[in-house]
Amino acid sequence: MLNQVAVLSDIHGVLPVLEAILAEPDVVAADKIVITGDHVAGPQPVEVLDLLAGLGDRVILVRGNADREVVALAHTPDPRGYPESLWAGSVLRADQLERLAALPHPVTLELAGFGAVVFCHGTPRDDDEVVLVDSPVDRWMTVLGELGREIRFVVCGHTHMPYVRLVDRRTVINPGSVGMPYGTAGGAWALLRDGQISLRRTATDPAAVIDRVVRESAYPGVAGWAETYLTGAISDLEALAAMRPRTESS
Repeated sequence: MLNQVAVLSDIHGVLPVLEAILAEPDVVAADKIVITGDHVAGPQPVEVLDLLAGLGDRVILVRGNADREVVALAHTPDPRGYPESLWAGSVLRADQLERLAALPHPVTLELAGFGAVVFCHGTPRDDDEVVLVDSPVDRWMTVLGELGREIRFVVCGHTHMPYVRLVDRRTVINPGSVGMPYGTAGGAWALLRDGQISLRRTATDPAAVIDRVVRESAYPGVAGWAETYLTGAISDLEALAAMRPRTESS
């Protein structure tokens, strides 16, 4: 039985912010670190996976939609794919691609004070399904409907915005994004401990993070990517508006 779990999501290949979160005392003390998908589609994919591999079995990686896309594009490059995924697929080593291809979705763990907790990316049934904090209850009931009633806690990622929401006696937790936060800079994550949920944010210096990412990454257009995604330039309302049509079509 696990007592303390740190939950991260959507690293998107941003090493400096990941390093800052992993240095947080409550993350260092955690029994496990669970990362709910989209680990490498970004400017520093090789370095991110190497860092996570070095933590051994303390880290549990859940598959995200971008992880699937990276593997697919590595084997069959397609210019219609997301540029970050296409590039990551071209630079990751064979052993790293094999690890991504083998990632599970979803993952269920037993936590003290929580019972069985389901960790997923989009929703438990689909790593690319979009559901938002303000999605109607009927929508939530549909995407969670395949879970047994004994599951009272679900942790998801994908939308890059942190929240805790109650849905018919189930608690849904999104830790937010490490590498592509909407609305504010810094790395978002969550701590699950003794039945308590704590949404956290690790403050970073955006200028320093951008400088390092630009210096250390060969990703084409990395400076523009970093200015867009590492400063909180995209607001939460803009992101919600862009994602909302996907909740109606999936």
